[in-house]
Parts: sequence; C-alpha cells; structure tokens
Amino acid sequence: MSADSSSHKPVPGGNHRHRDIKSFVLRQGRLTVAQQNALDHHWQDYGIEYTEQPLALHEQFADTHEVVLEIGFGNGESLLQQAINQPDYNFIGIEVHGPGIGHLIHKAQTQQVHNIKIIRHDAVDVLKHQIADNTVYKCQLFFPDPWHKKRHHKRRIISPDFIQLIHRKLQPGGLFHMATDWQHYARQMLQQMDQAPGFINTAGTGNYSPDTGDRCETKFERRGIRLGHGVWDLIYSKQ
Repeated sequence: MSADSSSHKPVPGGNHRHRDIKSFVLRQGRLTVAQQNALDHHWQDYGIEYTEQPLALHEQFADTHEVVLEIGFGNGESLLQQAINQPDYNFIGIEVHGPGIGHLIHKAQTQQVHNIKIIRHDAVDVLKHQIADNTVYKCQLFFPDPWHKKRHHKRRIISPDFIQLIHRKLQPGGLFHMATDWQHYARQMLQQMDQAPGFINTAGTGNYSPDTGDRCETKFERRGIRLGHGVWDLIYSKQ
C-alpha cells in the first residue's frame, strides 16, 4: 500500500489550489505493518484533517500550553523527543510523507505522548489557510530539502514570501528556528532573514545561533554529519 492510498486522510495536493513550484517531492514509500496500524487505528487521536478554516489551536489539546509548529518532521523522532522533553508545550507537525507520519503516530502512541498533533498536507497551504495569524509561539524548519543544484534553488522553501507568511503566524515575540547542513543554504537563510522586516536575529545580525539544547538531533542531521557537513542554526524573534 502506497503512502497516498490511505482513504482516511486527504492526499497532499489532491484538494487544494495548485502551486506552480513545490518545495518538496512527495516520495512514495511502503508502510510497515506498525505504521499502517497506527494510521488505521490512531489517526483520530493524533491527526488534524486539513481544511481551509483557521484552527482554534488550543482546542486541539487538553490544555492551553503554547504551540510549536514544525514544518516537515521527516520520520518524527526529533519532534517526538522534543514533545517528551518539553511537556509544557504542544507540538503540531506538518508532513506529507505517509511512512513518516505512521512512524511518528506509532511511536507517540506506544510511549503515550499526547502533546503532539499532525497535519498531512502542503505546509504553505496549511499556513495560509488553517493557522490563524498571531497564534504560534515557535515555528521550526529543520533540514529542509536544500535543492543543492543551482537550477533548483528556486524550489527552496525559504523565500521572502514564505518568511512573511511565517511572520504573520507567529505571536509577537514568537520564534522562527531553522537549521540546515548545507552551507550555501545557511548563507541564503541568514541573508534573507537578516533583511526581513519584522524579525530580529537572536544571535545578532550576521551570526548563526549557538545550540540552545531544545532541538533534538534528526536523522537528516546525523546523515549530514557522517558526510562531513557542518550544521547551522538560525533563530529569529518576531518584533
């Protein structure tokens, strides 16, 4: 069964306005038995269906803790560990890859972690339509696809329009935390973010951020380190 043949969730790209340039590739992948079981039996506990109506974020959880939004959580292990380490925050992850979603739900249910919710859809559409302005405490974008070939740089998700979209969704004083293991992309992020109106570099203009200890190592980060890549974090606050 492919990642996109589950009937109980919308297929990313299937019911929304088409965007000319996608910042991701929807990779096909087979679900394990555990992942399929998680989607079949526990999606209702962890999933938020995509609609074009703004969410009342606190109604998705049993408390009024601040919400951290992560874009593209991969297999979800880093996001899960953050949720375990920071029980006083609620986490919403946006992802389109079925096996990664199934993996996160399986692990969260097995460990009885309940401060996580998942939206399976294109993150730009979710931000535009489903996340109300001034509601998110922190937005996380860790190791997005670097589209390292020059002709593909236009596909990188970090752009002036995307930065301002994030700005609208953050609360005043809210944080935008990015990380990449591609130096060229890190430089682009730094340049564009330092020039973006309404954001302040928490490490000072022109500087990358030190390790704050609240970002858990991801699978993509470990792979980059094995390949000899550096890792660059950038943290900006909304003014």
